[in-house]
Amino acid sequence: MIPFALLLLAEPMGQHHHDMAMPGMTMAPAKPAAAPRKAAKRRVAKPALRKARPTAAACSAEHAAMGQCRPTDPKPDTMPPMPPMAGEGAAPACSADHAAMGHCQATVETEPMPEGMTMNHGSMDHGAMPQQSVGNAPPPPAPADRAADRFYDPAVMAAADRQMRREHGGMGFSQILFNLAEVQVRDGRDGYRWDGEGWFGGDIHRLVVKTEGEGTFRDRIGAAEVQALYSRAIDPYWNLQAGVRQDVGRGARRTYAVVGIEGLAPYWFDVEGALFLSDRGELLARTEAWVDQRLTQRAILQPRIEVNLAAQDVPDQRIAAGVSSLELGLRLRYEIAREFAPYVGVNWERRYGPASGGGAALALGIRTWF
Repeated sequence: MIPFALLLLAEPMGQHHHDMAMPGMTMAPAKPAAAPRKAAKRRVAKPALRKARPTAAACSAEHAAMGQCRPTDPKPDTMPPMPPMAGEGAAPACSADHAAMGHCQATVETEPMPEGMTMNHGSMDHGAMPQQSVGNAPPPPAPADRAADRFYDPAVMAAADRQMRREHGGMGFSQILFNLAEVQVRDGRDGYRWDGEGWFGGDIHRLVVKTEGEGTFRDRIGAAEVQALYSRAIDPYWNLQAGVRQDVGRGARRTYAVVGIEGLAPYWFDVEGALFLSDRGELLARTEAWVDQRLTQRAILQPRIEVNLAAQDVPDQRIAAGVSSLELGLRLRYEIAREFAPYVGVNWERRYGPASGGGAALALGIRTWF
């Protein structure tokens, strides 16, 4: 009697277990069980399970984001639960994977604000913020060792270092430039004029040779000079020069000690200035400047000015104290090549003292360098 009663109780419990609806599954009705011939052989009918296609309401936002189904407008009775409002409970933690799939919005954890600092929706009390001092620690020393020093002989490394320094700014350069090499056409006194220099050296130390002079055709060179100078760069734009000057040509010849400066002034003005002290104690000075105004890539206009001064009269050279001569010029050149440019211009000169005179002249010449 006891086993038979247990079987009777197991049948409704088994049917209730198999009739439970599972999400995404539909249950087939169980077939009526045949009357058992014997109580010991009674069997419980097992319901047939079959997979059902997911309905629109069964497609969650997570599965739709992963492309497993297509969501449809949910019905009023199948709306997803609303997230908790502020104060009802903390939002669930959002991991980086779910945030990347759009399931939730990641939050940024912030450290608690320092005591004394307040935040007022866009305004901040900067006065209450902790002040940070500006760093004043000395920079770390430059590394003095080289990796190659561990493998090569110190003498070999020293020679390689000197070679590298020479090839990266320590090598020698040279240039010869004639800024003026021209014929001057005047009324019955046609002449010529030159002004040039050449230098050899590096970025800091150079040997400079300058020369300039003028004369008239069918006559000796009127006035000419040659300077040999040591040039020392004092900054990227200016050079300090010192040396000697020797006068040649017609007239009294003097030897001078020279101290001067030349460089590039603001607005690209080339400027030169020098003091000359002769072997007889005569002090002279000269300053000149010019600027290249580029009209096109090849046409360049060059205004030029030169002023000569003397501290005393020099009768042998017909020089008066003060401004002894003033020269203004305007020349337009065309650069057939950067190193070769013929030009045409006008030059005006005025001399004061015993050799007073002057006037305008048409200048035809070539500016060249190599």
